[in-house]
Amino acid sequence: MVRRPRPFRDGVAPAEQPPIVPTFAVVPRRWVVERTFAWLGRFGRLSKDYEYLLATSEVAIQLAMIQLLVRRRASK
Repeated sequence: MVRRPRPFRDGVAPAEQPPIVPTFAVVPRRWVVERTFAWLGRFGRLSKDYEYLLATSEVAIQLAMIQLLVRRRASK
């Protein structure tokens, strides 16, 4: 059974209001994760979930990161 919220009567909200919780909080160093996801998103195979097995996806991510590291190392 699904409980549905009671409608407001005469435009007045019920006395039991849920507490207001802030929806946005800054997560420290989140940019590191977002940057890494952006790097991985440049690889076509990783842009969508094409793989059926999780292990295959993990290997694709590892290969993409190896390629990034090799390219950086070669450019120095």
